Amino acid sequence: MPRSRHSSISPRDLARHHRKRDQITATMNPGTELVSIFKPLSDHDVKRIHHAALDLLAQVGIAQPTERIKQAALNHGCKISQQGRLLFPRAIVEDMIDKAAKEFIMYGRDPAFDFEACSNKVNFCTGGAAVLMLDIEQRKYRPSTLIDLYDLARVCDTLENVQWFTRPVVATEIENLFELDINTIYACAAGTQKHIATSFTMGHHVTDMLPMLEALSKGKQAFSERPYCTAHATTIVSPMTFAGESLDVACAAVDAGMPVNVLTGPQAGATAPAALAGTLVQGCAESLGSMCVINMLKPGHPVILSNWTFISDLRTGAFTGGGGEQALLGAASGQMSAFYGIPGGVGAGMSDSKVPDNQAGFEKALTIMSAALSGGGFVYESVGMLSSLLGCSIEAMIIDDDMLSNIHRIAKGIEVNDATLSVSVVADTVDGPGHFLGHSQTLELMESEYVYPRQADRLSPDDWHDTGAKDAWDRATERAKQILSQHYPDYIDSTTDDYIRNHFPIKLPKPGVTTSPA
Repeated sequence: MPRSRHSSISPRDLARHHRKRDQITATMNPGTELVSIFKPLSDHDVKRIHHAALDLLAQVGIAQPTERIKQAALNHGCKISQQGRLLFPRAIVEDMIDKAAKEFIMYGRDPAFDFEACSNKVNFCTGGAAVLMLDIEQRKYRPSTLIDLYDLARVCDTLENVQWFTRPVVATEIENLFELDINTIYACAAGTQKHIATSFTMGHHVTDMLPMLEALSKGKQAFSERPYCTAHATTIVSPMTFAGESLDVACAAVDAGMPVNVLTGPQAGATAPAALAGTLVQGCAESLGSMCVINMLKPGHPVILSNWTFISDLRTGAFTGGGGEQALLGAASGQMSAFYGIPGGVGAGMSDSKVPDNQAGFEKALTIMSAALSGGGFVYESVGMLSSLLGCSIEAMIIDDDMLSNIHRIAKGIEVNDATLSVSVVADTVDGPGHFLGHSQTLELMESEYVYPRQADRLSPDDWHDTGAKDAWDRATERAKQILSQHYPDYIDSTTDDYIRNHFPIKLPKPGVTTSPA
């Protein structure tokens, strides 16, 4: 910002009013009420998609329900077709939509990280379950590890725009599935007190690890009273087929009082119609079917309606996470969740780029902002994911959090009132100093009206060159190394940790022990 020739206060002086940016631990942004909203579908189109989804559920149904789910559905008036598919009459689906929880609290292990899940309020989450990690030192991909997961949790703990931590990578070195599930939860909880989430490979794993979840609860309230962990359950294999093991996970989570994120991932042109509207219809049918069966087990149980809809590159059939089609589908999926009034989740930020470069930036911005402004609720994979969800990067996570600050700002919109219209401010200034730098309104709004980059660069070309000509990846690498070398949270007390390690096969070194190669 150039300095006015009439200025009595410089941009550097103004900067003294800016909050400090060098702290390791950030205060969490609790989410933003949407003022700016993006609706790719007209109201008429939304209703047509809804009615078509109801037709699919009533006429085609969902194959291969588990015995428990089949009995619960039949008891509520569903039917079995001649092909053995579970059919959902329209009236039953609409009744389950009415009974579904429309808002609920997502608990952190520390109440400071509690936040509300509801439509028309955007919250950002990690996610992805990548099997590759972009190594900080080598800048090459390698298999992801348990330590990587712990390091990502520690970094997420410092990001103000990410409300919950869902497993971004898989500990590929752990082959035993129960040990994988146990250590995933432990590594997440060791690194952050924010709400955490993961998938479980078997339903009984949820029950078997409840003693650990109870031990990790802080305070006197039981896990069932403050469930700080959500179960991700891909309850549908597209097209229109229940996934038995994931249904078992969802049922076990309901029994344990754990929120359930019901996932479906129809991929346009591969496991769903190439027509984007058709993919939306199938995605809504699959996610509504999953929501219905959970509410048949326990009406009003916290369920996130993650009607994820994905894109194929029709030249190859491969999944692609970036591009305008994915941005449209994500926003439309969120718009449908807002129509149902049920907190929804959208996958976005799934760049096809292999590194945090310009391609990653524009693909993430397109998909995340469209999803965030749709009104659906949650945006997953919002930080760190690369290589079409195969890879994850700590540096990308840090850069993406910078982007989320700006998306939160866009979501807030422009406040228009007598004070912000600023007629008197302009009148005072044109007859006075001729600039607004030193005006009380400027100082008052500096923090509330504007956001400032942590990783993005605003230096002049000369200053940028004199400070090392670093790009965003370079600056994020420096920040990542700072966090990983300093931020070792002590979120599991020694007594609890000893109990867990004596009863469960924990493979991560004790919290506070330097584990990162950085």
